Amino acid sequence: MAVYWHRRDLRGVDNRGLARAVTVDDGPVVPVFVFDPTVLEHASSIRVACLLEALEGLRAWYRERDADLLVARGESSDAIPRLAAEHEAETVVWCEGYSGLAADRDRATTAALEDDGVSCETVHDAIHHEPGSITPNEGDHYSVFSYFWKKWRDREKRDPVAPPTANDLATVSGEPLPSLTELGFEKPNAGSTTNSDQEPTLQLPTVTQDAARDRLESFCADDIYRYEDERDVPAADATSRLSVHLKWGTIGIREVYAATERARERAETDDQRANVTAFQRQLAWREFYAHVLAFNPETVTENFSGYENEIPWRNDPDELAAWKAGETGFPIVDAGMRQLLAEGWMHNRVRMLVAAFLTKDLLIDWREGYDWFRRTLVDHDTANDVGGWQWAASTGTDAQPYFRVFNPTTQGREYDPDAEYIREYVPELADASADEIHGWQDLEPADRERVAPAYPAPIVDHADRREEAIEAFERARETSAE
Repeated sequence: MAVYWHRRDLRGVDNRGLARAVTVDDGPVVPVFVFDPTVLEHASSIRVACLLEALEGLRAWYRERDADLLVARGESSDAIPRLAAEHEAETVVWCEGYSGLAADRDRATTAALEDDGVSCETVHDAIHHEPGSITPNEGDHYSVFSYFWKKWRDREKRDPVAPPTANDLATVSGEPLPSLTELGFEKPNAGSTTNSDQEPTLQLPTVTQDAARDRLESFCADDIYRYEDERDVPAADATSRLSVHLKWGTIGIREVYAATERARERAETDDQRANVTAFQRQLAWREFYAHVLAFNPETVTENFSGYENEIPWRNDPDELAAWKAGETGFPIVDAGMRQLLAEGWMHNRVRMLVAAFLTKDLLIDWREGYDWFRRTLVDHDTANDVGGWQWAASTGTDAQPYFRVFNPTTQGREYDPDAEYIREYVPELADASADEIHGWQDLEPADRERVAPAYPAPIVDHADRREEAIEAFERARETSAE
């Protein structure tokens, strides 16, 4: 008998670790999940709410097969050996994680199991090509994405794996899942910067295997053919919205890739095929950052670039608070931050804009922004978020050059020309024209009062702050080189 330890792979279909557990020993598989307090210390109420929904869906999937998902609470290094002993398991199987936290947890659990005479086996599942399998001639990973992408796209991808049958699974019965409160979290609520008397409702996605598959099928039937053309337009909502499902593993990456290949086969034009490739390139970015983090776990708290203490971050608490609340007076930035508060999600182009605004216009340490995203995003993924934040802050691998500073006004005009997205999330500007919204920074105070009296004036002057940021980064680079 084997124990299969679910972590961020909350599905039965296309799960390489679960498939391996079925074959590793004679006897049925006992599926388990552990609420580890060390891991939960880094969680948030919004993500734990999604986790519990995904677990309920996974438990229902097992129960349809006359099995169950067993749950335990405690340090993994204590709980997993205990569960293995209770079921007389000879082997415990799980899927690899790529963060430093996951590596520490796995080392401790492996040592405890080996002390008990139980063997361990880990499987790469969350990405196509495990860290160390796509490398330059010298070094353990690529630090420039374009080189990684050339090799990634030409590598053969594994096919999805079949789910276990009912006969492969142990007949067990588990305890009810703990509630948010029992795990030490409050019910997540939507943030609001309006004066509405009605409590806002947080619009969380449905995080289940069925919802993931429905979303994938819908995306590959239509939006994928316009992906490259519309993915940067937040009002178009043409992105896949699969990030939360890939984060929790309610769908497998091989199933996603196979669906995109089928979409390519159905494509009728070269332009449609190019759009499919553009989406696959984003899957490669996700994998690129996983490789970088696996070999550089310290980048969760340290600059990848190496100049750690030289950047003179201003870290103004009032400006940070305004950014978090979506009250900066820069409409496209505030729309993104309010979408985050309302949905626990933000359009990817806008994620880049708000990150650039925080680190360059406000010169606030990227770690403050990363921490806020960690607390508020439903799809927070350590590798992706660290990579994205350090890219915006010009401190990471293959990062945005420090002298290229996004102009939020120009970006708003380019990607939300009619201000549809801005008006949706910033109701104070609902009656303003697109020109007034995009020209907000240049309006006279009297005109701002006339157009939208409840919306704040810009908290900084972008042109001035751009010059300050460039000078600060130039000094930091010079100091680090001395």
